[in-house]
Amino acid sequence: MTEPARRPAAPPSRPRLQTRRSTAVCALIGAALMAAVDEIVFHQLLNWHHFYDRSTPSIGLLSDGLLHTAELLGLVTGFVLYADLRRRGTLSPAHARAGLFLGLGAFQLFDGVVDHKVLRTHQVRYGVELLPYDLAWNAAALVLLAIGAALYARAARTPRTPGRPESAGPAR
Repeated sequence: MTEPARRPAAPPSRPRLQTRRSTAVCALIGAALMAAVDEIVFHQLLNWHHFYDRSTPSIGLLSDGLLHTAELLGLVTGFVLYADLRRRGTLSPAHARAGLFLGLGAFQLFDGVVDHKVLRTHQVRYGVELLPYDLAWNAAALVLLAIGAALYARAARTPRTPGRPESAGPAR
């Protein structure tokens, strides 16, 4: 009996980049990183406010500790997921950079609008005219979000498979 003709083995395919996951994972890292900067600079070094200032100083310190715990969990989780993307070869560096800036800006804007104005858990600083601080705080958030959006738009035009030629078309 004759055996059917064997096809030559296909070259190993490269994994498809996970653009949404790369963006989301690095947005988590960005939000946690901005929470760390906020907590270290404004809560500890400058001592301008605590996460929750509408109670006793002890409660304010406790709320800072809870924020620090959440921020560390976000960083650890984000970096574990980031390492998994790298290990699988599916990390999209361009989308990851965009996600980082989107996370930084999203945390900053959420803090400036929801925490400072809606929930009033704390203000940027006490004993001063708030408007300049609020404007600077939220303007910084909008700049970070704009950078993230520009990087994301640029990343969306890159191929989703490593080594795939540009002429293959945009990522979907």
